[in-house]
Amino acid sequence: MPSASPLAVPPPTLAGCSTVTDHGGDLGAARLRFRGAPEPWIDLSTGINPWAYPIPPCPPELWQRLPDPATLEALTAAAAQTFGAPSALHIAAAPGSQSVIQWLPRLRPPGRVAVLGPTYAEHAASWTAAGHHVSLLEMDRLPNPVERLYHESWDTVVVVNPNNPDGRTLGPDRLRALAATQARRQGWLVVDEAFADLTPTASVTAAVGAPGLVVLRSFGKFFGLAGLRLGFALTEPDLAATLRQALGPWPVSGPAAMIARLALADQAWIAETRIRLAAAADRLDHMLTRHGLALLGGTSLFRLARTDAAQARFERLGQAGILVRRFDAHPHWLRFGLPADDAAWQRLEAALS
Repeated sequence: MPSASPLAVPPPTLAGCSTVTDHGGDLGAARLRFRGAPEPWIDLSTGINPWAYPIPPCPPELWQRLPDPATLEALTAAAAQTFGAPSALHIAAAPGSQSVIQWLPRLRPPGRVAVLGPTYAEHAASWTAAGHHVSLLEMDRLPNPVERLYHESWDTVVVVNPNNPDGRTLGPDRLRALAATQARRQGWLVVDEAFADLTPTASVTAAVGAPGLVVLRSFGKFFGLAGLRLGFALTEPDLAATLRQALGPWPVSGPAAMIARLALADQAWIAETRIRLAAAADRLDHMLTRHGLALLGGTSLFRLARTDAAQARFERLGQAGILVRRFDAHPHWLRFGLPADDAAWQRLEAALS
């Protein structure tokens, strides 16, 4: 495998980042588009837990000084324990998994990259911006795209598992076999497990340490604290160390590290939240199908649906002050997050009627 170096590929210029696709959560743009929509807005455009982990009081000194190395070591140790990684040396903490998505392409020379799609667009955008040749292998448009991952020569393969936006999963055995294939090529397998907290049996974190395997985990989605900006890369120790060097000495704030350590260790809250989210997703499924939308999949944090009237539905929901996610490349798709309370459920029901 090529030696990892933060300088292997120069950071993309600002112009190179201009192709990043739109994301959910932009209520400012929604308010401009749907002037006069009722407030407060209900944002169902992101896959973030609406029932966030309760934030404990932070000692004032955590806001007043830089986090020391021991603080970050305690955080990565907690993450290793929760995710099942061999040790904290296998983990790099980052200000959101998005920052790792943008750094990884700079740690390899330009090469051939396969991204199993349709999926989170930042993966393809980041590898392209760093000078790699990216092939998007779309499951719904190509014959046997998964087989191509095994039988064609790729420097890097990227799989989002469970997938965003349709919840598709590849079993851990298949991913471990793909990681072994990539190791023989001296390549990488990047598995984005941003939503794996919901289905831990789908995770391959137990295989971390195998050559070339990189697993990304998000904190903000499942714990409902996206504004905290925290994510992790789990990989072999040398690459984890290179990522830590690339991210700099204080990648995570002291308050974020404290809150995350408590949340990651709170197994009772984690178990109860999985049950609560699954029940809410089931309720959302019944509502969507009752109003004529065809379910395509998703996770317990979001549901993907199909309708020939997707644009009209998007407009009607927006006029009702409800933002959902649409997809330019798949104009018949809409993705719905979970309403946070009874009032939000009622407003959604009325807007879909």
